[in-house]
Amino acid sequence: MTKQMSRELTRQQYLDLYYYMRLNRAVEDTMVKLFRQNKIVGGLYSSLGQEAISVGTAYTLQKKDWIAPMIRNIGALLVKGVPPRDIFMQHMAKYDSPTKGKDGTSHFGDLDNLHIVSPISMLGDLIPVMTGVAIGGRYLGQKVVAMTWIGDGGSSTGVFHEGLNFAATQKAPFVLILENNLWAYSTPVRRQVPLENLADRAKAYGIESYIVDGNNVVAVYTTAIEAVERARAGEGPILIEAKTFRRLGHAQHDPAEYVPKEMRAYWEARDPIALYEKFLTREKLLDAAGKKEIDEKLDVLLTAEREFAENSPMPPAEFAQGGVYCTGDDCHKIRAKWERSIGEVTPPKSSVKPVWTVPGFGSGRGSGGADAPIHFGDTPAVMEKPANNSRPAKVAAKPVAKGAKKARAAAASASRKARR
Repeated sequence: MTKQMSRELTRQQYLDLYYYMRLNRAVEDTMVKLFRQNKIVGGLYSSLGQEAISVGTAYTLQKKDWIAPMIRNIGALLVKGVPPRDIFMQHMAKYDSPTKGKDGTSHFGDLDNLHIVSPISMLGDLIPVMTGVAIGGRYLGQKVVAMTWIGDGGSSTGVFHEGLNFAATQKAPFVLILENNLWAYSTPVRRQVPLENLADRAKAYGIESYIVDGNNVVAVYTTAIEAVERARAGEGPILIEAKTFRRLGHAQHDPAEYVPKEMRAYWEARDPIALYEKFLTREKLLDAAGKKEIDEKLDVLLTAEREFAENSPMPPAEFAQGGVYCTGDDCHKIRAKWERSIGEVTPPKSSVKPVWTVPGFGSGRGSGGADAPIHFGDTPAVMEKPANNSRPAKVAAKPVAKGAKKARAAAASASRKARR
């Protein structure tokens, strides 16, 4: 299912999406300058051309919902409320950064206020983690949705499939955004996966999926809001494949010379911000004066945020030994936030039986009922329950009909002749 642009948002929501995409790009442009000045000490990964995905999906979430961004999801951090200075200082390893200079990339979160889980470098591992967050929120009665992102290459990892299967069996309120940007480092997607649409991978786990133009921010938003609402309503996890393109290399060190020039030119002409500006102008939602106002707002904000970051001190040398182990006051003080009575889920007063009834559980093909035994092929010999610690007695299998014996013998004879 592919979503097209629609007028389902308010004027302010349309402009919010534009502002956050512009902010996303401006933050990354600023970091490129800092990187070239040797002020960024870690790796720098760009989301140029993919801003509509991070912004459009994160904008659908409520304050209480949880996200776990990847390295190209700075837009999601900004929408959630992370100030640009934190992103700058994090990459500059400054003392005032969220990790106090202990990390030079995007590995930071905010569990208490913004509900952000730190990225995990092992691709795919955030899927089972966020499934657990989603299940935990449901158990506490919070009615939250958890969201994370993965790339086309990351969708080929084992934990991607394990995590989706876990989310599916638990019907977790979880939304996974699969950013198909056509390249896993230097490997094109068609050399990774024999599928036209990566959304088809959701079918293996019995979950719903959508396909959306990842360079159309309104289409991304309208698709994601539907998925989030369905997940929150208890319909289980949903996967969204957003088709887009990674316009820069894997990181700043990668010139991406492996990308065909024709492919790059095609996608550069489909820049999500430029397309959205045309849409807003055509729909009379943005004019020259409004654009100038946003330009000035971004310039003032980023100038102040960059100056703050550059003036932040580097961490003192003696600070290196702190925060390595979780001891005493250094530990996270995380407590369950119940939104319903604990007694509701605490035996023996629980109003919910501690039994999960699965329709058809234990039944075989065409067998009668949930308690019927599973039989594959001929009826096997079964073991009786041992009595008085004695050896279990073997029960003979049911006799096989003569016709079946003859058929088997003929098949075996044919197989021997074929081998000769």
